[in-house]
Amino acid sequence: MDDETRFHPTDRDDGPVKEDPPAHTPVILGIDDLRPLPRATRIARTSSEGIQLLQEHRGIFIDELWVDHDLGGDDTILPVVALLEEAAFNDRPFHIGTVFVHSANPIGAETVVRSLSHWRYNVRRATA
Repeated sequence: MDDETRFHPTDRDDGPVKEDPPAHTPVILGIDDLRPLPRATRIARTSSEGIQLLQEHRGIFIDELWVDHDLGGDDTILPVVALLEEAAFNDRPFHIGTVFVHSANPIGAETVVRSLSHWRYNVRRATA
């Protein structure tokens, strides 16, 4: 058998077989002083840690952000909310799929939902 009969002109060699891209590992962040949040990939326990956590994820899509309003003592989630609001005001919002507010403080939770919804973040109230 000569070379012309082994390889037909309609046969194709597309090079090496390409593998599927790796599956997306969701980025799930939590800011809560007490809850374990087992689905979270990272957890911050104070508002200042929460701000640092978000800044570390700047430019990265965050699938879910879970937040509690009351973070122990006088600390609340409001400094984190202010960071998110300021980013949106400056046309540089954080890329977050959904913000879940899971506070046992109904007035605080509603404040967070209303504030972030105003800046077009997708916000949902979750059970505490």
